[in-house]
Amino acid sequence: MSATGPLLLMLLWTVLLLGVLSIVVSTLRTGAPPMPSSPRVRRALLAMLPGDTRGTVLDLGSGWGDVAFNLADHCPEARIVAYELSWLPWLFSRLRQRLFPRANLTLLHGDFFAASFQDAACVVCYLSPGIMKRLEPRFAAELPVGARILSHTFGLRGWAPVRSVRLQDLYRTPVYLYEVPPRAPPRE
Repeated sequence: MSATGPLLLMLLWTVLLLGVLSIVVSTLRTGAPPMPSSPRVRRALLAMLPGDTRGTVLDLGSGWGDVAFNLADHCPEARIVAYELSWLPWLFSRLRQRLFPRANLTLLHGDFFAASFQDAACVVCYLSPGIMKRLEPRFAAELPVGARILSHTFGLRGWAPVRSVRLQDLYRTPVYLYEVPPRAPPRE
């Protein structure tokens, strides 16, 4: 029996363990695991975003890239920028981008809290309630007036959605569309 078989098996187990460990570490760090969005949720998100959307569309916490790739196809005139902190889902998305490239899709490994939201026409997110709460003031302060925020499962407290749907799936998943309201003039 050759030594290559057990060595290859050990290498595969090591890669798998490192992948799982990276997901656990990033989940502990961010408070949100990289969860894929169902096809039904992706269709609902895209239905709320016009296909002629231009400018920058941010996918915060892009996970395995399903929403980001769908956004790139749905909005060919937009620049899709997808952020993911967990190494394994990000590497999977990068491999997918190499095999099935989208010219308007940029996949970034990093923390979206370090990113600027100032030029975004739209932000798409599937994040935990705690992260959404942390993002609310940034959305209000940095996003341009009229910019869209698409979120599924977890809404923005204190914001009134301009549209929402509850899907007919197992979880009755809510999908929300918000628009950044006009800012109050500064007080003198």
